[in-house]
Amino acid sequence: MGYVAEASENDLLNNEIIKNNHVPGLRVGKIGLEKTFENDLLGTNGVQRYEVNAYGKRISQLDHKEGVKGKNIKLTLDTEVQKLSNELLVGKSGSISVMNIYTGEVIAMHSSPSFDPNLFLYGISTKDWNEIREDPLKPLLNKTVSGLYSPGSTIKPLVALSALENDVITPNQKVRCTGKMEMYGHTYHCWKEKGHGIMDLRNGIKQSCDVYFYETARKLGVDRLNLTALKFGLGNTVLKGILANEKKGLVPSTKWKKDNLGRGWVLGETLITGIGQGYIQTTPLQLCLMTAQLANGGFKIYPRITVDENQESLESIKHKMAQSALKEKQYASPLRKVEEFLKIGHREYHPLFRNPENVKFVLEAMFSSTNEFMGTSYSSRIEDPKYQFAGKTGTAQVKRITEQARELDLHISQIPYEERDHALYTAFGPYNNPTYAVSIIVEHAGSGSTAAAPIAKKLFKLIIDRHELREKVKNQNSIKT
Repeated sequence: MGYVAEASENDLLNNEIIKNNHVPGLRVGKIGLEKTFENDLLGTNGVQRYEVNAYGKRISQLDHKEGVKGKNIKLTLDTEVQKLSNELLVGKSGSISVMNIYTGEVIAMHSSPSFDPNLFLYGISTKDWNEIREDPLKPLLNKTVSGLYSPGSTIKPLVALSALENDVITPNQKVRCTGKMEMYGHTYHCWKEKGHGIMDLRNGIKQSCDVYFYETARKLGVDRLNLTALKFGLGNTVLKGILANEKKGLVPSTKWKKDNLGRGWVLGETLITGIGQGYIQTTPLQLCLMTAQLANGGFKIYPRITVDENQESLESIKHKMAQSALKEKQYASPLRKVEEFLKIGHREYHPLFRNPENVKFVLEAMFSSTNEFMGTSYSSRIEDPKYQFAGKTGTAQVKRITEQARELDLHISQIPYEERDHALYTAFGPYNNPTYAVSIIVEHAGSGSTAAAPIAKKLFKLIIDRHELREKVKNQNSIKT
């Protein structure tokens, strides 16, 4: 969450509160939450003035002023879930995010590898600094909010929802997958070399058929996908300035390419965007928010990492969402434009969909992807309904695969580390009563089904158990009050 170190000249010049309270050895926040909330955490210094004799011995006290203790900032993070996230990524580079799908509370936000913040407390040594700075796994980078990744196939549920909402496909839409798609002299491959055969939308999500989503993206167009993605939180910061280094990511459009690259959009770029490749860039926390808003039925939420003592109950939020959906249906309100949507005030749980049945369909397809045979994360399923979750795997290429490399069919161990695919997984659970969303990214680990989904299986048991414990404690405190 950040580290503290002795106040620098720059800190004194740019922060009046630090300047007014500065004493030799004063330590202030340098990055992360320590820096964001520095003015609240710092407090004010106490003052004691004495009259002393020629030998420096105190004779009498002239003045005394008590200092003011800094405020306590309480985080939404669950230490046990955070601890397990750390353990699951030991020796790996990546990120784990966990979010309540109704309150937006972030209960885990781990970036791996990390570093020991105590090294900075009294001035880090040159040796330690160079070791951290030159580490190829980038421990100083908060990957959860600042790491930018292609979302890979984790974007497919959103592509499906966008296509359904825009009436360009139906759930029964059939596509024949032969393992590749030819378009204007270019070949676009499916991850399954020999193809999936005849696919409908549900099976397209379940088996993550690339050819199905090439065709879906072709019909949808990148600009309509762009609008849906923006509404669900991609292409924008999630914590809204709480962390200064949070990245917006990128959701491409025809206008974006023209304005930034000076070239027109081509159809092939639409196809690869439909499977989460190409220009599109997301942070792990954005993917977690996207999944959370799908899991809650398709409603806008307001993520945060600090505790709000006036937080509404889950039941209250669910009621407001139901009322909001009813109002939209009653007055046949059209789905708002992105510009209007982004201006929606706090705690207005606005529906991000036109037809709730479309969201329901996508969630059911994600369930099949995890809990039905031939689903891409079937091996990571939990059969106990208490912990059962639904999710979507993703594998993001970091280097274009040539035809020669494709023919070699190399095992991941034969590929240089920095050229290996990133493994991704997004999920929500428990399925029968969704409460939490998860996003997992393991850099250069290969397939999302083998490297990322098994982590979710280990996480969800603790997430649900800890939720029950927090609710029990909350209810006990409520009774006492």
